[in-house]
Order: sequence, then structure tokens, then C-alpha cells
Amino acid sequence: MPTKPKVNKAVEEPEDKNQMPMFEALRRVLLATIGAVAIAQDEIEALVDRLVERGEIAEKDGKKLVREVMEKRTGKGIKVEDEISKHIESVMDHMNIPSKADVEALSQKITDLSKKIDELKNS
Repeated sequence: MPTKPKVNKAVEEPEDKNQMPMFEALRRVLLATIGAVAIAQDEIEALVDRLVERGEIAEKDGKKLVREVMEKRTGKGIKVEDEISKHIESVMDHMNIPSKADVEALSQKITDLSKKIDELKNS
């Protein structure tokens, strides 16, 4: 009976979500943030639409205002994303959790050592 080939996944999710509570909490925060951003964008557009309908601003100015707000929000979003990354790295360092770069460096060292061992065996 043929078996299914195993698929290598970059990150395997545990069967029990309690195994990675920090990951789950972080995932929930990010999903909430995405939802809040979407709601904020909708509210900004609705506010500008109301101002245009009332004649308080021209439609052209309204579109420009929405574009400017979204550009500022994007710039701040990048800053916030960088800050979150720094905090996550700090927490991981504090908890002695190796980074992806650390794991890759160790993997490369293991590969190099394995090659050297094979060369010594063959000599």
C-alpha cells in the first residue's frame, strides 16, 4: 500500500494550540489589528463622503484627504511593524529562543562538520 509523501512545511502548527500560546496570542493581536485598520479606513472614507455630500469639502479635496490619511497611516504602520518586530526579538532573546538566523547558522555548521567527518572516514 503506497504511503503519501510527506510535505515539508516551513512552520508546522501543533495539533494542540496550547503548545504555542505566545504564537496564538500574537496571531490574535495581528488579526485584531488588521480588522481595526480595515474599520478605520472604512470610517475615514465614510466621514469624507459625508463631508462631500454636505458640500463642506469638494469631492476632489475629499479624495486627496483620504489618500493623504492612508499614506500617513501606511507610514505609521511600517513604524509600528518595526517596533513590534523589535519587541518580539527582545522577548525571544529574553526567553533564549533562537532566531531563524541562529538555526540556519547552526544547520550550516552541522552540514560542514558532516562533510568533514565523511572526508575523514574516506581518507
